[in-house]
Amino acid sequence: MLLMGPITGYYRITKKVFANPEDAAKFSVKEKMNDADVERVRRAHQNDLENIPVFWVVALLFVLTGPSETTARYVFRIYTIARIQHTVMYLKSSGMRGVAYAVALALKFFMAATVIYTFW
Repeated sequence: MLLMGPITGYYRITKKVFANPEDAAKFSVKEKMNDADVERVRRAHQNDLENIPVFWVVALLFVLTGPSETTARYVFRIYTIARIQHTVMYLKSSGMRGVAYAVALALKFFMAATVIYTFW
């Protein structure tokens, strides 16, 4: 998630695609709103921003349930790998990114169910 801002900037600069007039003026181009590559990176970043903070909250609550260290370690590692794969596949236009998304989502549901079961 931290790399998506610089990646967006890289695509904007290399393709000279800027949404704001002041940014476009620095490169002597007109503002442009709809470059396919820049928009793909922005959508991937938006997807990260919509999903990863929810994971942080659910993961914190999950840790409060006192899971085994091994279980927590595997859940967190697999989730992280799945989200990184999802982002990379999103940037490469892979139709398989849904699998990575589903894995991450299933882990969030597992943690949420554990929290509800433990504290209900």
